[in-house]
Amino acid sequence: MRNFSNTYIFIFSSVMVIIVAAILSTTAMLLQPIQQRNIEIEKKQFILASVNIESTGKNAESLYDKYITDSYVINSRGKRIEGVDAFSVNMADEIRKPYEERNLPIYIGTLDDGTKKYIVPLRGKGLWGPIYGYISFNNDFKTIFGATFDHDKETPGLGAEISTRAFQKDFKGKVIFDDTGNFTSILVVKGGAKPGSVNQVDAISGGTLTSKGLQAMLKDCLGSYVTYFKEQQNSVTHE
Repeated sequence: MRNFSNTYIFIFSSVMVIIVAAILSTTAMLLQPIQQRNIEIEKKQFILASVNIESTGKNAESLYDKYITDSYVINSRGKRIEGVDAFSVNMADEIRKPYEERNLPIYIGTLDDGTKKYIVPLRGKGLWGPIYGYISFNNDFKTIFGATFDHDKETPGLGAEISTRAFQKDFKGKVIFDDTGNFTSILVVKGGAKPGSVNQVDAISGGTLTSKGLQAMLKDCLGSYVTYFKEQQNSVTHE
């Protein structure tokens, strides 16, 4: 009798495990399209934020369609790569590659006044995990128009401050090339940027390592676009 009871419990438990696993698997499959759409909407919100357009989950798609008027992918030599969708490029994968093998997305935002802004994605490492964002440039391809950053695990009140507009707004108007055309990127300076500096911003108080990670991210990711930026600057100069 006891053996029968144990066998029954074992069979019942096994069947329940299979049923629960099947339910969880089905639920995950049904939710996957919804989760993917939410990820895409959030990405569109970040891209819009880099050109100082605030959006919500409800209007991000319509605003993106209105203001993001073109996108394409280039390589480190500044040449367009055909057949690769900019929005589908995963920067977490690209930054693991050498410069010469990276797919580099560019988004073009056209604002209400008709001016065009050129948006590039960023991906790097903070203190506790990935940091990422987007940065936009004026049509001189060196002056920052806007920036947005975020993180997964940085410390609240310290490194997490990179996701605040108060920190991000300091990047507006900074330039990534010096007067002789050398790439300088943007320096995130502990103790404060030098007064009048065009390529420095204040580091986050108490968030030194996250600030260093952000600076390294900017140098690495923007450095991939230098050839393209210089080509565009030359074409504007000779127009």
